Amino acid sequence: MKAKTCQILDISWFTECMGAGFPIKIEGRHQLQVREDCSASFNPPVSSSSVHVSPYACQRRTPLQDINRIFTDALDILAEHYEFWENKGPRVKFQRASAVLKSLRSPVVSIKDLEGLPLLGDEIKYIIEEILEEGKCSRVHEVVNSERYKAFKVFTSIFGVGLKTAEKWYRMGLRTLEDIKNKKDFKFTSMQKHGLLYYDDIASYVSRMEADAIEHLVKNIICEFVPDAIVTITGGFRRGKDTGHDVDLLITCPRSGGEKNILHNTINVLKNQGRILFHEIIESTFDNTKRPSRSVDALDHYQKSFLILKLFNKEVKTEKPRDDDWTKLEDTDGRDWKAIRVDLVITPHEQYAFALLGWTGSPQFERDLRRYATWEKKMMLDNHALYDRTKKIFLKVRTEEDIFIHLGLEYVEPEDRNA
Repeated sequence: MKAKTCQILDISWFTECMGAGFPIKIEGRHQLQVREDCSASFNPPVSSSSVHVSPYACQRRTPLQDINRIFTDALDILAEHYEFWENKGPRVKFQRASAVLKSLRSPVVSIKDLEGLPLLGDEIKYIIEEILEEGKCSRVHEVVNSERYKAFKVFTSIFGVGLKTAEKWYRMGLRTLEDIKNKKDFKFTSMQKHGLLYYDDIASYVSRMEADAIEHLVKNIICEFVPDAIVTITGGFRRGKDTGHDVDLLITCPRSGGEKNILHNTINVLKNQGRILFHEIIESTFDNTKRPSRSVDALDHYQKSFLILKLFNKEVKTEKPRDDDWTKLEDTDGRDWKAIRVDLVITPHEQYAFALLGWTGSPQFERDLRRYATWEKKMMLDNHALYDRTKKIFLKVRTEEDIFIHLGLEYVEPEDRNA
C-alpha cells in the first residue's frame, strides 16, 4: 500500500477555503518548503511587501477569490459612499486601494504586510489597522448605518435610476422603496416603472444557469437569420462569477455589415414570443473619424438594447435541487418565470476585440488599462479603438491579445481581471 504524503500549507489555503466554502485545490503558492533536516526551521511564506506590485490593475492578476475581503469590502463601501456624493477624488482613491488588496496572494495579517504596496496612503492604512485590531472599521459602520447611504443603495438598485434621480428623491424626503411606490403622482420614466414593477426579480441575483439559458435563447434566435453571428456573454460571468445582477451579451458578425439588422430582428422575435417585459433601443452614435475618449469612464457608442426578459423556469438547467438552493424553481405568486435584466450590444467585427475587452471588465481593470495606455504609452484606448498619439495612427487588432501586445503588456485572462 502506497504511503500517504502530507503537505505543510500556508494559512492562505485555509483562508481561501473558508471564503469558498469548501476545500480548494492545493497549488504551489500554498505550500511551505521544509528542509530534510527537521531540526532546521522552514522558510516563511513570501510577504506581500517583498514582491513588486504594480499601481496599475492591468499589470496585476486578480483572481475571483478575494482573500482580503474583510478589508476590500470596507474600502468598497467607502468608495460607494463617495460615489453617492459624486466626489470623484476619494472614490477613486478607495477603489484603487481595494483593487491592490484584491490582487494579493497572501492575506494581510499585519500592518507590516502593507509595506511597499502602492496606492495605500496613511488614511487607507489607518482603516486596515483598525480592522486588524477591532475586527471592523467605525467609519464604515457609520456610513452603512447613515440615512443617506441606505436610501441611495435602495434608489440606485431600481432599474433606470441614477445618481441625479436618487439625489432628487432624497431631497424630497423619500427614504425607502415603499416611499417611492406610494408616490402615485410621480412621473416615472418607462424604464423606472418597469424597474419598480419587477423590482424583486431584478434586485435578486442572476445565477450562472440563468445567464447560460439567456445566452442560449438569444444565440438560437440570432443564428436563425445570421448563422455565422458570434454571441458572447461578457461582464462578471465571463470573468468566472457564479452570480450577477444582469446578463450582458456582445454580438457581432465576421462578415462586413452582417451585424446591421441583428438587434431589431432579435427584438421582433422576442416580442412575438411574448418574452419582452421592457425594452429600449439605443442606436449607434459612433464616429470612426474621432480619436478614442480621454475619459477612463467614457461610455461607448454601440447600438444596444436594455431589456427585461421573461425567462421560464423550465428553461433553466439545474443540478439536483437543494432545500437551501436560492435559485427559485417556482415563484411564490405562482409564476413559472422570472424577470431578467439583459443588455444586447451590437458591434462591427473590426471593433469586436475592443468591445469584448471593455464589456468584460472589471471596471477598475478597464480604468487602469486606459490610464496605462495614456500615461505610459502615449496612446488612447476605449471600447472602439486604440490610437497611437506619437505615430498619429489607429492600431489594428483582431483579438484582445493584440491590444495587450500593442500596449507592451502581458496578456491577462478574463478570470484574472477581477480588480
